[in-house]
Formats: sequence, structure tokens, C-alpha cells
Amino acid sequence: MDNNAAQKIRLIMELRRQGIQDTDVLSALERVPREEFIPPTFKDRAYENIALPIASGQTISQPFIVAYMTEQLRPESRRKVLEVGTGSGYQAAVLSHLCRRVYSMERYRSLQVEAVKLFERLKLMNITTKLGDGYRGWKEQAPFDRIIVTAAAPEIPPVLVDQMNEGGIMILPVGPEPSDQAIMRVTKDATGHVTEEELMPVRFVPLVQGLAVET
Repeated sequence: MDNNAAQKIRLIMELRRQGIQDTDVLSALERVPREEFIPPTFKDRAYENIALPIASGQTISQPFIVAYMTEQLRPESRRKVLEVGTGSGYQAAVLSHLCRRVYSMERYRSLQVEAVKLFERLKLMNITTKLGDGYRGWKEQAPFDRIIVTAAAPEIPPVLVDQMNEGGIMILPVGPEPSDQAIMRVTKDATGHVTEEELMPVRFVPLVQGLAVET
């Protein structure tokens, strides 16, 4: 067994101890090579349960947070998912093993380009990406059964709520400051009634409107 495989097994066991119970979610994390989504400098830390820096001042989330948000999203094989904030592509890769189709938006062109290359190399054919403003969602592909946002909005974006299907679930961090953020679950029932539920405190990079200006 190579070192990555052994470290990955230890990580999965740690996630179980931390309360992640969905075996499909744990299996998806086991199938995705996290080291592929991390800069070379940090590859030896790929299976530590920590967030790590990536390009453009962004981060790849801690595996526990990825597992937790994915579990709370209640993914199913027939579901169509919108991800706001492609980043490294790791969260989308995990979702690709759990859902029918993943639509992922990113405001940094350089991150989107690298993620697309990675998805192609890993043969993740059910992910479609777009350079765009996550606050606007992806109107052409709406409605979505599930929406996951990987950066913290100061409040729940109404446009994303509008793009949820009946019976839909959205998981996102919300809060004006890193010290005052929480993961929220937003659900929309068959009548269109929306319910908001606070799940756990977190610290995320902010969700910024508009496309990024890159030098």
C-alpha cells in the first residue's frame, strides 16, 4: 500500500469518528485523489484533515467540511447540482461521484481553466464549468435539485433561492465576518415555502460578486 492510500484510510476513519455517517459520501471522498487538487508544495499533506492554500489566494477546504457539507446536501444519483465556487475542483469531483450532473461556477479564470484540465484527466465527464458571478447563479441551467456554495455570503443570495427546485436543498456558509459565519441549510418544499436552518459555525473565504480581475 502506498503512503497516500494509507493516509487516505486514516482520514476516512477520522471523518467517521467526527460524525460523518453517509457511506456514499465517505466512498466518494475515498475515490477522489485529493493530492491532485493541491499545489506541489503541499502534496505530502493532502490527506491531513486541514484546509490548504491554492492559487489566487483561495483555499481547498478541510476534508471534514467537504464531507459535512456534502452529507447535509443529501446528494442522490438522479440529482442536478449547482456548485458556486469551483476553486481547486475538489468539491465538484466529490459530488460527481454522487449526483447525475454537476454545474460548477468560478470567478477566477485561472482556477476554472486548471479545474477543467483536472476533470478531464480524471475522466469526470458529468461536470460542466462556467466562468461567472456566483451571486447570479446559472439561470440557463436552473432549476437545480441541490446547490452548494463554497464561500461565505453575508446573507443568503435570493437569486440562488429562486433557482432551487421544489424539494431542493442549498448548503452554504453565511455571515458578514469570518468570526461570525455558520453553515446554513435552505430547503424549499413542494409549495415553494423556504426554510432556513443553522447547522454549525465555520470560517470561509468571502463570496465576492463579479468576475475576478487577474494580473
